[in-house]
Amino acid sequence: GFLRLASVPYGIAVAARNRGYDRGSKPIHDCGVPVISVGNLTTGGTGKTPIVCFLAQWLRQRDMRVAIVSRGYGRGEHDSNDEAMELHARLPDVPHVQDPDRVEAARIAVEELDAQVILMDDGFQHRRLHRDLNLVVIDATCPFGYGYLLPRGLLRESIVGLQRADLVVITRCHAVADAKVGEIEQLIRAKNSTIPIVRSNHQPTTLLEFPSTLLPLETISQQSVGVVSAIGNPEAFEQTVRDCGATIKDAVRLPDHDAYAPETVERLRLWARELGPQVSSVVCTHKDLVKLQSDRLGGKRLAALQIELTLDSGVESLTRCLAAIAMRIDAESNQEPC
Repeated sequence: GFLRLASVPYGIAVAARNRGYDRGSKPIHDCGVPVISVGNLTTGGTGKTPIVCFLAQWLRQRDMRVAIVSRGYGRGEHDSNDEAMELHARLPDVPHVQDPDRVEAARIAVEELDAQVILMDDGFQHRRLHRDLNLVVIDATCPFGYGYLLPRGLLRESIVGLQRADLVVITRCHAVADAKVGEIEQLIRAKNSTIPIVRSNHQPTTLLEFPSTLLPLETISQQSVGVVSAIGNPEAFEQTVRDCGATIKDAVRLPDHDAYAPETVERLRLWARELGPQVSSVVCTHKDLVKLQSDRLGGKRLAALQIELTLDSGVESLTRCLAAIAMRIDAESNQEPC
């Protein structure tokens, strides 16, 4: 009851802020190039990273200079947080600028890195930067944050905010019944009747052993494993490990974006040793592996499960949106200088 009461002033503040942008009393800055925002309605992990990778690869395959900008949550004194390190590993030719001021990050990307298009990670609520495509990611396993605003639930804002979205991607559709996905789509369309909806899944492809060794998924099939993760939705990750045919002996769930301090790593080493000889491997996410930077944990093989995005329906809608941005970039590139 206390948390629900605390949600009231939070909701009032968020609504007032959005009204300021809607009415033009709060300025919105245009960085001069197309901006694609990928964001959430809720806190926690909805599976944005594979989507950002998919979009960046789509644009790079068409020879467009892409830059990613993000707030850099959880990076502390480091230059990059875990998401930036993972994206750099997966997209080595795509620069990533982290700054709490996304407008300044976009300026750097355009003026110093000569970006032609910007991907703004986790940008739905960051309205100071103009965007040309507002993409919202909804996790089918927990679509609307238990129906309450923070701190009672996980909603950053009311689902009425979907009226600002240009396209919705529902992730992890395979993890729930098809009827449940249909209910999610109905609720989305109740708030935005014309919005395109893409159904997608996170498909495990390989295991990555630090620094760059790829292993087949069969490595953990029919095996007993330990799991460690520091992400927003550990339940979904653990289910993906099970879907690969593994049996989870034990799992450690650390806070999202955990820094893996030396004492934490030592505790994990002791935990891994205590799993026993029947457990030969510990599985983590790519975000965890870039911080652990090891191929062993407590004498066990350590490998990250590599996840790729697969689009099941609504692909044409997403392609049309991206093609429109690509055409704009091509037209601006072909303009004769004054």
